Amino acid sequence: MEEYLEFAKQIAMQAGQIMLKYFNEDNGANYKFDQTIVTKADIEINNYLIKQVKEKYPLHSVDGEEEQFGKSKHVWVCDPVDGTAMYARHIPVAVFSLALVIDGEPVVGVVYDPFTENLYTAMKGEGAYRNGMRMQVNDIALDDMRSVSNFDMWPDAEYNIIEPIKTLGEKTYFVSIGSVIRACMCVANGEFNVAIYPGTQHKNCDVAAAKIIVEEAGGKVTDLFGNKQRYDRDINGTIISNGKVHNEVVEALKMMEKKTIL
Repeated sequence: MEEYLEFAKQIAMQAGQIMLKYFNEDNGANYKFDQTIVTKADIEINNYLIKQVKEKYPLHSVDGEEEQFGKSKHVWVCDPVDGTAMYARHIPVAVFSLALVIDGEPVVGVVYDPFTENLYTAMKGEGAYRNGMRMQVNDIALDDMRSVSNFDMWPDAEYNIIEPIKTLGEKTYFVSIGSVIRACMCVANGEFNVAIYPGTQHKNCDVAAAKIIVEEAGGKVTDLFGNKQRYDRDINGTIISNGKVHNEVVEALKMMEKKTIL
């Protein structure tokens, strides 16, 4: 596992260089068929990861947000640039994310923020770290004046979380910083209480690394209904919390609506 972690860290640092290379230039931002943004950095990083995995671990597979390779129980799950909408507009709120998922469970996770030079890492059973310093979730309740939480929402999301956010917003101060993975790192490092993410189709790429990092920091990660789920395929949304507020959030989400996807 230490070898896998070192490999992931090397990929992360190179990904950060690619992100910075295009950040203040023409980043080639355009819209994909699902109306989400992709940039030159997304594509170049995803291609770089596949090339490196093919060379180092040819029996492993890659599930990248932009491109996939192979089929294996050892899957490198990657979001090359999480927060692409911000990145494409030259707003420095975006991170690289990579997890090694074995039989559906993340065992190694790395998130890198090249704008703050913060490297978040975790290995199963070994704790979570930011630049080598141990991280710990907070122990703050939702109705504590210090409580800050994150949510993501978009028109085509399968779950409509507006009403639960209104209800929970009577207790906690909600923000939406533009990168769910960056928000998850705030949970892992004790700055946020919870991040609520309604993503489903191919959104395992967005939260696989966050799953292990937050849990190794003492938090809890489930689907939107409090259930375990695999991270090598589509997910059923995600709640990423400090653990203390998790059940309260699950209860609030019972009022959400599920849209009919045509």
